[in-house]
Amino acid sequence: MTKRELSGQPLANPGKLFIGGRWVPSQDGRTEPDVSPVDGREIVPVAQATAADADAAVAAARAAYEEGPWSRLSAQERALRLNRVGELIERDLEEIALLETVDMGKPFAFSSTVDAPMAAQLMHYYAGAVTRVDGSSRAPAGGQLAYTLREPLGVVCAITPFNFPLLLSMTKIAPALAAGNTVVHKPSPATPLTALKIAELFQEAEIPDGVLNVITGPGVELGETLTDHPGIDKIAFTGSTAVGQAIIRKSAGTLKKVTMELGGKSANIVFADADLAAAEELAFFGIYYNKGEICTAGSRLLLQRPIHDEMVERLVRRASALKPGDPRDPATLFGPLAHRGQFDKVSSYIEVGEKEGAVLRTGGSGWTPEGASTGLSGGLYFLPTVFTGVDNGMRIAQEEIFGPVLSIIPFDTEEDAVRIANDSAYGLAAGVHTKDLRRAHRVASQIKAGTVWVNCYNQYDPSVPYGGYKASGYGRECGPESLESYTQTKSVWIGMD
Repeated sequence: MTKRELSGQPLANPGKLFIGGRWVPSQDGRTEPDVSPVDGREIVPVAQATAADADAAVAAARAAYEEGPWSRLSAQERALRLNRVGELIERDLEEIALLETVDMGKPFAFSSTVDAPMAAQLMHYYAGAVTRVDGSSRAPAGGQLAYTLREPLGVVCAITPFNFPLLLSMTKIAPALAAGNTVVHKPSPATPLTALKIAELFQEAEIPDGVLNVITGPGVELGETLTDHPGIDKIAFTGSTAVGQAIIRKSAGTLKKVTMELGGKSANIVFADADLAAAEELAFFGIYYNKGEICTAGSRLLLQRPIHDEMVERLVRRASALKPGDPRDPATLFGPLAHRGQFDKVSSYIEVGEKEGAVLRTGGSGWTPEGASTGLSGGLYFLPTVFTGVDNGMRIAQEEIFGPVLSIIPFDTEEDAVRIANDSAYGLAAGVHTKDLRRAHRVASQIKAGTVWVNCYNQYDPSVPYGGYKASGYGRECGPESLESYTQTKSVWIGMD
């Protein structure tokens, strides 16, 4: 199969914002080129929103909520419209997947089979789930009648990161809109293209004006404006723990509701009785899937000593053989990092690991495609990397690198494995590999993480919630649990005397 190419103009409205159902330039007219990490090519100009544009987007969302039909539609009517968006995503699936690939470096093999299909599934799931959200009647003492209502919050601000631009947008937009809220979406300035494409599909689906607004531009400035904005009722954020903490602090002034899906340093534990071939496969893709740019990456691989050396040799051999490639080629499984800042960050941790005494077994450097010059024009490729001799106290074991860097840590007993796994500020996910079902349940129950995969890894479904413990945040995305965070409960008392 030949590599996929964007045909013609990838967006119908390049260089514009989507506010109040219209495509408009930023108020100062400024744009910046969106640059592909694949080859440094400029794809399209992207509007750089100002604080005034953010105000306009919030005003449009507020008007659509307070005055427009969206919050007043029945759940069934909202479901019909969201299902239409899901159908349009399915219609344009390959185009959306390719946008994700050229914008973020995610291999088309994954964006076309995971990201784009699941984006449609999320719309369909919440279209169905919201029809089952209801209150309940109560019988308090005194003979009165009381009942509860689940109502939308109002205007939701979704702030999303660069690593799963499409999916992490839809995990917020779909439940928020299904519940009757309106949305202002600020995608990562590094990867805005699928957010703009989805806005085009919302317009085609004739979703009422102002229900979804998309503003692109500088991350810090826009984020602070939206976090402070009194017209926003909730912030749904995915990103680093440090930025999440800053948003929480700033949102306190207006008492916004917040949900936070933050960083991770997930422990992937392999016991000696595990199926080693399966564990090798799961450990390998647990860290190198999406080039390691995934919050749940199994970046700490805990190997029980009897199988430590064999598993190390297997993984070093396999990582050494995995060469980056053009992510537009359907045969490629490993693409470039998403942007220059991330490439530089990952590079810096190689020196950190070696200074701490870890052993670099493979990788540890950038890679330039044959025939390409060095630098951005050659792509932001970083070789799959393995460190052994890692102590859990090292920075490479404690800090989120967010790249294809695996730290391998030996352990002796089940108790050691649990202790090491929990010895982290983070608690987003973990993996357990063993043939002993009793051990699997014991360890899963003791690990302080929002998701534990047993004899599998990086499994997701719209119906299953995920989110973090500790510094990995709070609140849940996906599943009916997510709808709870986009609604509020009202109690109604009826006097019967």
